[in-house]
Amino acid sequence: MSQKSDKQGPDLVKITYLLISLIAVVVILVYTEEYVIPFIIAMLVWFIIHEAREYLVRIPLVRDKFPVWVQSVIAFLFINVIGFIILDMLYINVSQLTENIDNYENNFVVAMHELSDVTGMDVASQVNDYTEKTDFTDIISSMIDTATTLFGDAFLILIYIIFLLIEETIFDKKMEAFYPSEDVRKKKFSLLNKMDRNIGQYLLLKTFVSFITGILSYVALLAFGIEAPIFWAMLIFVLNYIPTVGSLIATLFPAVFAVLQYGELTPFVYILVSVGTIQVIVGNIIEPKLMGNSLNMSPLVVILSLTIWGAIWGVMGMILSVPITVMMIIVCEEIPSLKFIAIALSEKGDVASDYSLDHATEDSADN
Repeated sequence: MSQKSDKQGPDLVKITYLLISLIAVVVILVYTEEYVIPFIIAMLVWFIIHEAREYLVRIPLVRDKFPVWVQSVIAFLFINVIGFIILDMLYINVSQLTENIDNYENNFVVAMHELSDVTGMDVASQVNDYTEKTDFTDIISSMIDTATTLFGDAFLILIYIIFLLIEETIFDKKMEAFYPSEDVRKKKFSLLNKMDRNIGQYLLLKTFVSFITGILSYVALLAFGIEAPIFWAMLIFVLNYIPTVGSLIATLFPAVFAVLQYGELTPFVYILVSVGTIQVIVGNIIEPKLMGNSLNMSPLVVILSLTIWGAIWGVMGMILSVPITVMMIIVCEEIPSLKFIAIALSEKGDVASDYSLDHATEDSADN
């Protein structure tokens, strides 16, 4: 009886320490949001740069003539050029939307009257009562504050990325100093390489899939004459990083805007069906073919991580939920006392230390 109690005692203590640690971590994450999120985004961009560099070295000229730091600079500049071009196009599209805001308000009233006729309910008066009670000044101020924060974070993220690229050049020497034993050092490098492969490949493939979704949605919106199609396509591109619910929200935004632009309900159906069809095809056919089971994450865990990180960090937490959870699985499976967490978060309980993205991709191809 005493032996049984001794076995249960350490487990209870371990669970208690784990719960206290989780509470402490959540509190720290909530209060350090404005500092931690830019660093995590910088790390994710660094992963993308690293993955892009892996493709660059396949070109013989780049591999033979340019050192690693030059390859990183090329990938970094390429990403920044694309970012500035996109920002410029977004600015033009947003300016177009703000110029026509009065027309959208009038069309919205017309559409609500049409909806009232269709449903047999006085929808227009209910919407008017709601809008009268809503303080749009606070909403606009909040949006301006958010935009200002994003621009400030963009500069901080840029600084983080630069220092991460600089740190990368001396990282191997620091690892040798940290772990003089070659066997231990190889194990740590294996863990870091595994994290690099999984997260970098996920981000690259997710970016590619989101880009395809954005381009196809842009074509559909352009075909139906929706104003500022680049803005809506970019919004779809960003929201597609949010698992499960992101594609649904991304479909609704341009569909609702179609009502504001035309003052009719029919364009809402057209946009909802066309963009929704693109989301279904890309999300259920193209994306699974490209990614396979490389993340080794349970679908339930994806939803739970989306909810938890969304509660902690809002929309940005939803976007970062999958990469952060992947990091947790990889780290926990390498620590014997935390391996049970990795098993619980994994898709089929397979958390072998030598499991890698390359093996997962091969398995998915064989299936």
